[in-house]
Amino acid sequence: MQNKRQAKQVNHYKQEPQNNDVAATNNGYYAAIDLGTNSCRLVIAEPTPSSFHVVETFSRITRLGEDIIHGNMLTKPAIRRTVSALKVCSAILDEYSPIVRMRFVATAACRRALNCAEFEKNVENSTGLKMEVISSKEEARLAVVGCMPLLNRMIKRALVFDIGGGSTEISLARITESGKTFIEGFVSLPYGVVTISEAFPGKDMTTLAYNTIVERTQKILQEFEDKYQISEAIRNQEIQIIGTSGTVTVLGAVHLNLPRYNRAAVDGIALSGADVKKVIQRIKNMGYEGRCRHSCIGKQKADLTMAGCTIIEALSSFWPISEITIADRGIREGILLDMIHHQKNNYFRRDGRRRKMFRKGHNYAGRKSGSH
Repeated sequence: MQNKRQAKQVNHYKQEPQNNDVAATNNGYYAAIDLGTNSCRLVIAEPTPSSFHVVETFSRITRLGEDIIHGNMLTKPAIRRTVSALKVCSAILDEYSPIVRMRFVATAACRRALNCAEFEKNVENSTGLKMEVISSKEEARLAVVGCMPLLNRMIKRALVFDIGGGSTEISLARITESGKTFIEGFVSLPYGVVTISEAFPGKDMTTLAYNTIVERTQKILQEFEDKYQISEAIRNQEIQIIGTSGTVTVLGAVHLNLPRYNRAAVDGIALSGADVKKVIQRIKNMGYEGRCRHSCIGKQKADLTMAGCTIIEALSSFWPISEITIADRGIREGILLDMIHHQKNNYFRRDGRRRKMFRKGHNYAGRKSGSH
């Protein structure tokens, strides 16, 4: 199938040999949109024998959840910015049509917004895209699925944290002997980088504000710890820690002293607990202006990065974490892997004929089970 635009050169999420076997597996395009509190992200990919190959991505910071802490409403400027970004997504999807399966999800800002239904209708009327507002539990599950390629199969449990704009999902996952993964438990912090930065406005977060978020996070974690005894398992090296979010990848880029952000260099690297503390201190010491000038942070993330550091510091000081695997992947990748797995199991109808492809406007809701 020849698409109407030249596919961008994008890193493979899992390197696959470019041969006839790969081509034979490519049964069309799959698409996912992750509409978060801070950004709108689209990915289009082709399946490979064991994963997928990205052919197109689009990302734009829209701050959909701007000021949502004041009245639980999506503001008109935030809606306009987000609809504008989704129109771009819609145009890109048209260029790759027909698409085998697609799923477009919205997370914390839409869960919280009292005018979410009105926003969804606006999006559908303006772009033809039907958004699906997912629960915290489903968001946590998709983040775990997206990070599965980074799981160390020798370690049977993983703690995956995903710092979003409006909430933070922390999941405890277990890998069975058969290789399937299921979530033992999860906790959702009712704040993320956008809501933290707006709750404590100012160019630089004060020490009091920083410590307040750390303490509040650890109080929430205590109940999770009491139920699952995570500390002991981490000490025994029975749990792998994986972090995914813009702040986590910034930590990796700053640690590596990259002149500009490079996904291939950051995704999958492991930082020791000591290195995490050092990098957070470096970011603090930069100050607001220094973060604005940093090539891997910039003005759009200067305040958000500090907000994210509060959560990472809360986690790494609450649990005896010796190492964090950095993931430049998450919900979108989880959606793709979900759909590709589902399609492989349901590609042929009972009469042996291939199923028809889906065109834009048909939204695949995906599986809701917790095992894969």
